[in-house]
Amino acid sequence: MQFKVWLLGISPMIWRRVRLPTSMTLRQLHGVVQVAMGWEGVNLFQFMLRARRFGSLELAVRSPDIPLSELRLRSRSRFRYEYDLNIPWEREVRLESRHEALHGTTYPLCLDGDGSCPPEDCGGVASFLAQREAWTMLEVSEDLAALASFIAQLARKRSTRAPMAAEEVDEIREVLGRLEVRQGRQASCSPARTSTLG
Repeated sequence: MQFKVWLLGISPMIWRRVRLPTSMTLRQLHGVVQVAMGWEGVNLFQFMLRARRFGSLELAVRSPDIPLSELRLRSRSRFRYEYDLNIPWEREVRLESRHEALHGTTYPLCLDGDGSCPPEDCGGVASFLAQREAWTMLEVSEDLAALASFIAQLARKRSTRAPMAAEEVDEIREVLGRLEVRQGRQASCSPARTSTLG
């Protein structure tokens, strides 16, 4: 079975695509998602499928030790996966397709993904977004300071007609490249261009 798993409430989307055998359980899917996202799996979790909840024993919900094959999922079926229920990290899980297990292939597999996962205990989506914005602003201010320094050096060298060093040119290209990437990210996250998950 091939699943796409993504964090809700974060743009650009942070997601992973995993493939695993139908004999695996929801508890094992929880473990696969934790590893694929770079988390440790130390908090409570639950899956919500068709008004049924499966998860950590402490939650008094159904056992997650049910094989995926018994869930009767159809292609494109979606369900919710919550982790760390105090500040819940919510993920949408979608069954993309079914595949026969390939002989000689070790499962589970992480086939694809995008975006660095937030630190596990950073305080949830709102806190992560605020921290990410602060980090971006700090990086921008450092890059702008580097540009200002470069322009000052350039002005001094022009007044003495000294040639530019290759390292200085490379450094400014690197800084300008980072600024260009950030502008592209900001444009792709603007409300007019943000699409709903579908």
